[in-house]
Amino acid sequence: MELKTDMMYNYFMKPRKSLPKTALPRIYFIDDEIASGTYPNASDLAKKYETSLSSINRDIAYMRDMMGAPIVYDFFKKGFYYSEKTFRLPAAYATADDLLALGMAKNLMELYRNTPIHESALNLLENITAPLQGDHNNEWFINRIVIPKTASAPVNTETWNSIIQSLRENRTITFQYQGTKSINLHTQEKIRSPKLEMRRARPYQLLFDSSAWYLFAYDEDRKKMRMFALSRITDVSLKTDTFKIEKGFDYRSLEGASYFGVYHGTKAFKFTIAISGDTRWITERQWAADQHIQKTKTGIKLSFTSNQFDKVLDWILSQGPFARPLAPKVLVERWTASIKEMTKMLNVKS
Repeated sequence: MELKTDMMYNYFMKPRKSLPKTALPRIYFIDDEIASGTYPNASDLAKKYETSLSSINRDIAYMRDMMGAPIVYDFFKKGFYYSEKTFRLPAAYATADDLLALGMAKNLMELYRNTPIHESALNLLENITAPLQGDHNNEWFINRIVIPKTASAPVNTETWNSIIQSLRENRTITFQYQGTKSINLHTQEKIRSPKLEMRRARPYQLLFDSSAWYLFAYDEDRKKMRMFALSRITDVSLKTDTFKIEKGFDYRSLEGASYFGVYHGTKAFKFTIAISGDTRWITERQWAADQHIQKTKTGIKLSFTSNQFDKVLDWILSQGPFARPLAPKVLVERWTASIKEMTKMLNVKS
């Protein structure tokens, strides 16, 4: 004789509206026990897991009603079994490599610390990997595969949520923006002012680069696409007017075929850079789709095409005495001007 689990429950018991994170390991324990074919009942499960009978009953109801588990109670054997013999909760089918990858993904979330998605994404991964806790979970990698902390730019939660909503609904926004002071080192011409300004923009994409978030948007006042650092955006206001994005639009198609992060210019250059010293870490990486590396007596020559001029210049300067630009001419001039500015600092007293 078979009785469905409906006959085993107190219908006046308050049902779960959502599953607590702490209940997930218990639910997968119940799944293992029922699938074992030993016909466990609620009392057996509560004692074995050292929890309350009401918790077990709620878990079984949740498994049946929300997770589609075909749980049946056998009156004669006084225990539960699956009416579909091959049924298991989905995570039970994951391979060891799958589960390891999920666990390591939690460590990778360190890259997104100080951003609003960090906590929610981490909680989601915790929920997914919760079934691995206990005897089936050996998280040996937690302190062996680590993501060192890097300097990051915190993003205000309200700012983040407003921008996410504007992206989802294609709505124009206004906001206060604190720009940065920028000077052309070759001409000494001021390019941007650091003053606080009201902007009106159409958000196209959010970009993540070097532990910071950026908004790529059409600036309605300047009639151009602009890049805004989220950490410098405040007082976001969503407007009622909406806009359409050109089909297939993607920032990644604008930055050309080079890989120096968030930045794109209007003109592509053919770069040639002389690099000395230990160049293995250069040759091991792909800096651009068309890169070419030529060995020299002192190291290598790295050549590639890119429209990320400022990023390339910053990268060359970061290599100190081990990198020197050879082409284009404007790059050599900008690099030389930067070196001269740094040389002046030798005579500045702190």
